[in-house]
Amino acid sequence: MRARSVPFLFLVLVAPAVSAQDSLLDLLGEEEETKEYSTASFKTTRVINGHSLENTSHGVLDFRIGHRFGFLSEGVEEMFGLDQATIRLGFDYGVTDRLAVGFGRSSFQKTIDGFAKYKLLRQCHSGCSMPITLSLFAGTSITTLTKEKLPWYAEEREDYFTHRMAYAFQVIVGRKFSEGFSLQLMPGLVHRNLVRTDEEENDVLNVGAGGRVKLTKRVTLNAEYFYVLPGQLRAAIVPEDRLDDPNPGFKNSLSVGLDIETGGHVFQVHLTNSTAMYERGFITETTGDWLDGEIHIGFNISRVFTLHRPKQPQPPGSKEEGW
Repeated sequence: MRARSVPFLFLVLVAPAVSAQDSLLDLLGEEEETKEYSTASFKTTRVINGHSLENTSHGVLDFRIGHRFGFLSEGVEEMFGLDQATIRLGFDYGVTDRLAVGFGRSSFQKTIDGFAKYKLLRQCHSGCSMPITLSLFAGTSITTLTKEKLPWYAEEREDYFTHRMAYAFQVIVGRKFSEGFSLQLMPGLVHRNLVRTDEEENDVLNVGAGGRVKLTKRVTLNAEYFYVLPGQLRAAIVPEDRLDDPNPGFKNSLSVGLDIETGGHVFQVHLTNSTAMYERGFITETTGDWLDGEIHIGFNISRVFTLHRPKQPQPPGSKEEGW
């Protein structure tokens, strides 16, 4: 009788312990599916001129060099634009994996610009059902040209510091559909504190679109386009053949190029009708016409440096968590 009782007593004592262990594992979350977010929708934080879905990683500094030659239409006298140059030097930093900030200095209108970009939603392919990435962007720019050289100053106007400022706001929403294809939309607004005439709007509504197609493991084809709603812009001097333009004297920004990943940096080479490399410039001040050969050959170089390595979360049961 006693011998038969031993297995029974063993089951009675062990079963609660096994059940308690399973409950503890459930509390520790070991059986929960880990969230995995989509990455590398684009190779860098820019499609070409405009921002992409991607952010600079936490603790990483991205040093960026942007260069635009002159118009191809300048002909052999200017070596098809190679004798001219517009540059931008900039730094982007990842405050967190969601928040990035940056600033830059451009030779175009001697402009200083800065921005902040926050990734509000993140597309994930495992552990959750979020199908898109959504980022909020806010930027500002200040030109340091003398009053005489500023294109929007009339002689009788007082030169206030605030007149030189402009702001840009965008909602960047997109999706990485596959390893080889990503697409994003960028509705936004550019506010200029000062414009030349009453015919121009201080607030310029626009919609951008950008995409990436993967060609090889290290090369992608990128394109972007920014459409400015009609009747918001007007140049001081409008050529006769452009009087019927939706925004006389200005064109929508269109850029096409390749991203080439080479070890520690990404090299972007492209064709664009925009001279400036910050939002106020390439959205509201693009004058180049692709059909007339007013196209820049340009490139961007991105080189990243890790300044801070975030502390990685410790797994359950580690000593640092007191287990």
